[in-house]
Amino acid sequence: MAKKDERVIETRLGRVRLPENQVLSFPRGLIGFMGHKEFTLLQVREESPFLVLQSLSDPSLGLLVADPYLFLTDYEVVIGEADLRALGVDSREQVTVLVTVTIPQGMPERTTLNLSGPIVINNAARIGLQIPQTEGRYPSHFTPGMTPPGKKNASRAASHDQEGASVTSDTPKDAD
Repeated sequence: MAKKDERVIETRLGRVRLPENQVLSFPRGLIGFMGHKEFTLLQVREESPFLVLQSLSDPSLGLLVADPYLFLTDYEVVIGEADLRALGVDSREQVTVLVTVTIPQGMPERTTLNLSGPIVINNAARIGLQIPQTEGRYPSHFTPGMTPPGKKNASRAASHDQEGASVTSDTPKDAD
């Protein structure tokens, strides 16, 4: 039986006891899954760079995600002022950035990262938003090891700082 401050959830990885402080709230849901507002992050395997963003309301809904900085150190996420307010953050140190991952069955060499729709999580408040990158600098199907998106658009990304915040990092941030 679950303790008062934890939930027992069913996932594709099996039954999991989840402390309430590991529940992530997505007030707008995720693209394609707007009705799902509560998720948690589950480690696939200890040595794996991948996590599952698991819906708490649907055991069959678990999105494979990863820290994009493990694959592309100069990845930049532009966050508009409204999204900054919704997240309640003002610096990179307050968030975890994740991207969804697709690994075709039996073809791990065709793994892709969706760099155009990052998921940004306020670590302290446990609030997450998926923030589409509208300028088109990053592809929705980036193959790790591919040549990174061109630097020629870097000045365009920097110009967005007036409208919002450009969240960048040379150091990966751990997902909680």
